[in-house]
Amino acid sequence: MYVHFDGYPSGRLPLLLAAYQHRFAGDIEAMARHLIDEVDYGWSGLGTDLLDGAPDDLRQELTGGTEFSSRKYSSVINSDGRPAERELITEANCGGLDWGYVLHPHGIEVISLSEEDRGPVVDWDTDPRARFSDSYMRWKPGQSVPATVPPRATQPAALPAQPAAACTTKRSAARR
Repeated sequence: MYVHFDGYPSGRLPLLLAAYQHRFAGDIEAMARHLIDEVDYGWSGLGTDLLDGAPDDLRQELTGGTEFSSRKYSSVINSDGRPAERELITEANCGGLDWGYVLHPHGIEVISLSEEDRGPVVDWDTDPRARFSDSYMRWKPGQSVPATVPPRATQPAALPAQPAAACTTKRSAARR
């Protein structure tokens, strides 16, 4: 899949994870058909239409209320005037691309193209609200995914405090 504005992991991963989980309901084949097979060349940009079916609060959190449609990359013309054909992205032709995202059945591989030819895989069950690093150096093969979990909507209940008498009794018993 070619996306002209490929974007950093902090922007692309939440969108792709939410799309997989909600719009495509975990159907990687349907997601791949939409993103790869149903376009002639690629995408100019991925939009919030990929969030169709996502809960409103998640959609709001990921977009801040801004809505924009995905745009197919069109009008790609070769120097001889013929429409360009889609080609496999390889090391030889990925100049200018910073990031690669590869859809796998178990997750999405994130490749820092300026540093590596492989990358760690983000599990499809990852919360799209996770905060992903945009540092090229942190997306290395064999390393854990550089992300922090999203903040909780509610704080966990505090543990009840021990009565003061119990603490005094334990200290007194420990001194004997």
